[in-house]
Amino acid sequence: GIEYIDSYVFNKVEHIRFNSTVGRYVGYTEHGVKNAEAWNSDAGILGQEQAELERVCKTRAAIYYSNILDKT
Repeated sequence: GIEYIDSYVFNKVEHIRFNSTVGRYVGYTEHGVKNAEAWNSDAGILGQEQAELERVCKTRAAIYYSNILDKT
């Protein structure tokens, strides 16, 4: 399967991450936890992130897979 991860990093510290397998945000700092709670309660924000798996990952995966097969 394909997994989409969207991380928010500031000063080399990851504060919050969306993981398509988990289906929600996880906070790793105090600020990240607060944002995760807010963003997880917003169906629109979660829907946008989940749509990225289809829009970006699955579309590009087919292209990358095809390119790999052409070279083997």
